[in-house]
Amino acid sequence: MLFLSWKAPSSSTACRLSPPPHPVVQEGGIGYNTIVEGPRVVLDTNILVAALRSRRGASFQVVSEVGRDRFELVVSVPLVVEYEEALTKTRPPEVTEADIAVFLDYLCSQARLQEIFYLWRPHLRDPKDDLILEAAVAGNCQAIVTHNQRHFGGAAAFGIQVLSPVEFLRLLGVVK
Repeated sequence: MLFLSWKAPSSSTACRLSPPPHPVVQEGGIGYNTIVEGPRVVLDTNILVAALRSRRGASFQVVSEVGRDRFELVVSVPLVVEYEEALTKTRPPEVTEADIAVFLDYLCSQARLQEIFYLWRPHLRDPKDDLILEAAVAGNCQAIVTHNQRHFGGAAAFGIQVLSPVEFLRLLGVVK
């Protein structure tokens, strides 16, 4: 059973959902959402891992908001590779690698794929956090959503807020 509120189609690993109510741009075989109102953000890997582990927390609620046009998610190729590695490594037994692939395909279909032309490394202590910051800077994001806010002390220099999942949900008006 997939850890999100939707099930993977049994016919293939590609996610086949009903067409979004907004324009989609096809690039490299993946359809990208092109019109979204709300802040542009990058999700730290720990948000996805926490959502995988529990349906009760704020991380799961943040991930559940993907595709509802309340915010624009930004990803980069290195970041998606990091997501896949972390989710595969920490997956519970009931979640298959195919489930993770379908989820990541869906996430990518709802996100803006941001090419990285300039590397800001090393800017933060953890090189994996630099992946997050680079995507946020290149994508002109307003925020990074993470459980490790102290790891992103350098984000303020780029005008990027660092928010916890609960702070982000409040910003979206999903929780009080």
